[in-house]
Amino acid sequence: MARTGIDTAILHKGAHSASYFDLARAAGEGAEIVDFCIPCNPYFPTPEMFDELTRELKSILKYYPSDSATITKKLAAVLNLHPQTVAMANGSTELITWIDHLLVKESLAIPIPTFGRWTDQPLETGKRVDMFPLQERDGFRLDLEEYVEFIRERRSRVAVVCNVNNPDGNYLPRRDVIRFMDQLSDLDLVVIDESFIDFSDAERYPSVGPDAVIRPNTVVLKSLGKNFGLHGIRFGYMLANPAIAGKIAKMLPKWNLNSLAEKVVHMIEQHEMEYEESLRLLSRDRRSMGRELQRIPGLTVFPSQGNFFLVKLPTEWSGVALRDFLVANHGIMTRECGNKLGMTSQFMRLVVRPAGDVDRLVDGMIDYSQRFHGRSVYDTDPLESSSRRWTEQYEEKEYAPRRAAVG
Repeated sequence: MARTGIDTAILHKGAHSASYFDLARAAGEGAEIVDFCIPCNPYFPTPEMFDELTRELKSILKYYPSDSATITKKLAAVLNLHPQTVAMANGSTELITWIDHLLVKESLAIPIPTFGRWTDQPLETGKRVDMFPLQERDGFRLDLEEYVEFIRERRSRVAVVCNVNNPDGNYLPRRDVIRFMDQLSDLDLVVIDESFIDFSDAERYPSVGPDAVIRPNTVVLKSLGKNFGLHGIRFGYMLANPAIAGKIAKMLPKWNLNSLAEKVVHMIEQHEMEYEESLRLLSRDRRSMGRELQRIPGLTVFPSQGNFFLVKLPTEWSGVALRDFLVANHGIMTRECGNKLGMTSQFMRLVVRPAGDVDRLVDGMIDYSQRFHGRSVYDTDPLESSSRRWTEQYEEKEYAPRRAAVG
């Protein structure tokens, strides 16, 4: 395939991935970028919903939104939540920032690897961050009992769990998370970050949101941008008992949410069936994408309940070189994990996408292997690769719809 014309130097600036807009501008007019980097729902909003947003774009951009309390009350009504237990913000990252400033006094425990703001934010404000390393030999699964022992040994005052965890995609059963919360009821705070939990199909009601709001020290975090496929809007919310939720809400600006976020909140209740269908399609794509990635010799594919896969590249491959090659030669944007604590550049996180895009990704990775390492997809039997033990993860199973968005 011809080169895209993108200068890959753009990928080497800063600690975070280049934005889609950075790459699109670098590629020039008419170039197509396939995004396997930013974990976003590809099936929601529907084309009809985008048409509705387009028709109302003038008024959305021209007029002030309602205040944040009004929009939060609407979201709570749509999701059947008590409004006093909800604080809504300009993305879950804003909530992480306020949680750190207001509720983390001295120390925070967090398993790694995980979402980087949970380590970076408290470090930036001078807190002690106790990092509990997850092990590759265990598929990066978190053992909650061992984590509790670690928290007690370090005397951490705040504990965080991301469920589903980013970047490995591991899911913790709801009953185990509830037990974890109760074991740590004496801490200043327990945070369960459920930014990706809607994508899980492991349980019908996976969220511990309803359990958090009746406990004295627990917060559940949600990211609407990821679930609803609208990262650009920047909106998310947290659930907690009224004292904690109110403390955060009082610190947020009166108009911290934009008119587009308000419009989408009002659209959600009319499009619940479409949202559930988007999750069903994504669950289907996750199984098929897992099988396709296993075609690549030497690639380890870790099981996932998120809308992404963590993969370990063959020993002779370079994650940085592969990322740059895919952008420059195939117009594919990926997430190399070398700058994640607890990871190396031998790991990549690949977002779940429809079959046509996955074919393009697999072709690009095979192209890289053949050009630089002289390996063909036919050199080895993929079932003999190191990812064989995860094969059962991608067996077909019936998808069980659920009210996933409810806290």
